[in-house]
Amino acid sequence: MQCHEVDYKILGDDMQIVEVELDPGETVVAEAGAMNYMEDGISFEARMGDGSEAGAGLLGKLMGAGKRALTGASIFMTHFTNQGGGKKCVAFAAPYPGKIIPVNMAMMGNELICQKDAFLCAAYGTKIGIAFTKRLGAGFFGGEGFILQSLKGDGMAFIHVGGTVVEKQLNNETLRVDTGCIAAFTTGIDYSIERAGGLKSMFFGGEGLFLATLRGTGTVYLQSLPFSRMADRILQHAPSVGGSRRGEGSVLGALGGLIDGD
Repeated sequence: MQCHEVDYKILGDDMQIVEVELDPGETVVAEAGAMNYMEDGISFEARMGDGSEAGAGLLGKLMGAGKRALTGASIFMTHFTNQGGGKKCVAFAAPYPGKIIPVNMAMMGNELICQKDAFLCAAYGTKIGIAFTKRLGAGFFGGEGFILQSLKGDGMAFIHVGGTVVEKQLNNETLRVDTGCIAAFTTGIDYSIERAGGLKSMFFGGEGLFLATLRGTGTVYLQSLPFSRMADRILQHAPSVGGSRRGEGSVLGALGGLIDGD
C-alpha cells in the first residue's frame, strides 16, 4: 500500500507539536489521544488498526490488535481524514518532554524499528506492527524488553523520544549505548547486549551492568532522557504514602516543609 503524501511542520522546542497538512481525501493515522487540535473539515474515526489489515477480515484485525496490546499501546488507532474542499491541518502533541522526529520512510529502506512507545502518527498506508529482539540477552537487559515497534511504509512517520535526540550514521561501525537510550534504528543495524567492562566497573561505575551494542550500516536515533529514567527521578523525590517529604538534602527539605506549613 502506497502511503499518502502529507506535509508537516514541527512547532515548539521541548514540548513539541507536529502539525500535519492534509489535502482533500488524505488521512493520517495516530495513537489514541495524541491529537491536540484540528481544523474544520477534518473528520476522525477510531479503528482497530492502521488500515493495512483492511482485507484481512475480523481475525486479521484481532491479531493486529493483539500485537499492539503487547507493546502496551491502545488496540485502537485514530484515523483523521480531510473531508473538506481545501488543505486542512491536524496537530499531534508529544506525551512528555522531548523531540518529535520526522522520518521519511522511503529514505530509511521502508522500515524503522523503534522503542515500543515511540510512535506518534504517520501517513495513511504506514504499517505499525511489532518486532521481537533477536537475542535473549537484549530482551532481558536491553532496557526495551523483547517487544519493539516496527514501522513499514514509504511515507512520513513521526516518532517521539525523550530529551535531546542524536542521529548517528553507522557505516559498518560499532556504537555502545546506555541501555534505554536507543530510540530507533534501521534494519541494517544489529542490536545486542554486552557486559559493561570489568566487575568493578559493572557494580560501581554507575552505568549499569550491561551496555547496548549497535553494529552495522544504517541510521540510529538516540535519546538523552528515556521516560523510565525521568519517571524514576520524579518518584525518588515525590512524597511517600505517609506524606513525608523526600527532597534533596534532609535539613533543607525539613526547613522547606516548615515554611510550607507541612
